[in-house]
Amino acid sequence: MKLRIAELNIEIQHRYPYLSRLCRDYLTDFEKADITVIVTEEEIDEELKNAPDSHGITRSVAEATCVYRQIALQLPQFDAFVFHAAVVECDGVAYAFAAASGVGKSTHATLWLKVFGDRADILNGDKPIFRFIGDKLTAFGTPWQGKENLGKNHSAPLRAICFLERGAQNEIKRLEDGEAVKRLFSQILMPADPIAAMRFLELLDRTVCRIPTYLLYCNTQPEAAWVAFEGMQKET
Repeated sequence: MKLRIAELNIEIQHRYPYLSRLCRDYLTDFEKADITVIVTEEEIDEELKNAPDSHGITRSVAEATCVYRQIALQLPQFDAFVFHAAVVECDGVAYAFAAASGVGKSTHATLWLKVFGDRADILNGDKPIFRFIGDKLTAFGTPWQGKENLGKNHSAPLRAICFLERGAQNEIKRLEDGEAVKRLFSQILMPADPIAAMRFLELLDRTVCRIPTYLLYCNTQPEAAWVAFEGMQKET
């Protein structure tokens, strides 16, 4: 199977039909692959063994998880990385929302659709790819869109990254670089290979230098989207 994701040619040798259905919007054809992925049955067995809810995961879903992990580990060589967040595109630019499990990043993202209507769309609900194209960091949709299956095959320049925490009142603040780095590390997959890890750290440094990072205390009311949007316009 041949895919075009984040302006990269990715070839996957897979076994189960679920992956073909998952990636159908990204299918393409090419002669030379930038990234090649082959997942073994042993890797799928290991994924099933280590999954938090192994009884509810099929081999085909486990294969898809292994495939994306392999893609993620090869991305730094192309100035790219997977970031665990929901990304909303609004007025042609992207905003990434990251949070601990259960906080509600997808819930917040859908508030933007209610508040901004046709101005906004969800680029990816769970695992987008961020890639530097020149000096600009671009957010790309991927087939791995989360349980809600929110996203599309599209891209937009990344305007800001916002970390979410629950709060009775909606308020947003700009993060200092040190706090931003700490929070970024909680949403990435760091390569074990020392050379790849060094490249990854360089990408994170470039990200912190170029992309403003915020912390939003929010509830589930539409006002939360307005507070987030207005707060991220002030210093970007």
